[in-house]
Amino acid sequence: MKRACNLLQELKPVVLMVLVQIVYAAGNVIYKLAINDGMNMTVAAAYRLILASAFTIPVALIFDRKKRPRITWRVLFMAFLCGLFGGNLFLNLYTEALALTSVTLMLTVVNLIPGITFVMAVLFGLEKLNFGAAEGKAKVVGTIIGISGAMVLIFVKGFEINIWSPKINLMHPHQNQNGHMASHLDFSNTLLGVSCAIGSCCSFSLYFIVQAKMIEAYPSFHSSIALICTMGAIQAVVVALFFERDWNQWKLSYNIRLLTVLYTFAWSSADRMWLIHSALG
Repeated sequence: MKRACNLLQELKPVVLMVLVQIVYAAGNVIYKLAINDGMNMTVAAAYRLILASAFTIPVALIFDRKKRPRITWRVLFMAFLCGLFGGNLFLNLYTEALALTSVTLMLTVVNLIPGITFVMAVLFGLEKLNFGAAEGKAKVVGTIIGISGAMVLIFVKGFEINIWSPKINLMHPHQNQNGHMASHLDFSNTLLGVSCAIGSCCSFSLYFIVQAKMIEAYPSFHSSIALICTMGAIQAVVVALFFERDWNQWKLSYNIRLLTVLYTFAWSSADRMWLIHSALG
């Protein structure tokens, strides 16, 4: 019995990581369904960050009321950059890439984030390369392998394997164009989508870099997360209002759009920033 308990304890991190990936994949599928339903993704990003702010601000007021450091203009600027790179810019580039490509491709591209983050950390002096040590060699080799593998999956197109044809099609695609025109449009969309996807990875990597600096300047756990979410929400609302002025797009009813906003908020806004902040701090 004790051996079984120890085994379960050892498997716990693996099981949790698998569950995180399942939830992450489901979030991408829900995003894709909302895009297919015609939802404006800038509006979705705005709602997501608004909910994140509404959740984190009261928590910060409760837990940091006695130990909150003074907020300086430098801290506000770094919070603005974190909200931009980790919230507004990242989400809009990511969802645009998802609209132009596929869930599978996006789940592949996000694997570039650790490698890009490592390269940026070296360039900004946050990470030192020590080729003489095994750790330094492992980091370089791992980064090269990770980026190369993602590039292969992105740009190398193999033959299609049709195992079975599902009877249920959740996407309900419109009738595709035929011939050379359809092929050209598909290639153009994929190229633009991949560019947006890589841009979203670079944006999120910059978020890691800036947040690491912000933690040093403002070591208040909950308040810094609330600041970042609030800055991201303000930016996202401005962008959404600029690109979408049809108020019908802002209405949420009991459909895939409301599910998208609630699920993505619970899946990866405040909670994701909380976990990353904990890891960096």
